[in-house]
Amino acid sequence: MTVEIVGFTEPATFASLFDALDVLRVGLAVLPLDADQAACLAGQFGPWAAGEIAHRLYYFGAVGAVAFVGLDAHPIYLRRAALE
Repeated sequence: MTVEIVGFTEPATFASLFDALDVLRVGLAVLPLDADQAACLAGQFGPWAAGEIAHRLYYFGAVGAVAFVGLDAHPIYLRRAALE
């Protein structure tokens, strides 16, 4: 799995979806998000959402969202890592 928060983190690749989600949640926790947005993203990427995320990754290859810091949009990408 490759995960990135554009403008805040470089793409990072992990062998496990759970590891990727853990790192994504840590990254989201340090962003200056308002409470509503933080709660929404926590719901989208929380540990209980792993099954739904795995389903979307299987069928679509990627899951995305957007974090707004002020008026600046920062896309969030979680996608299957390219095989080498």
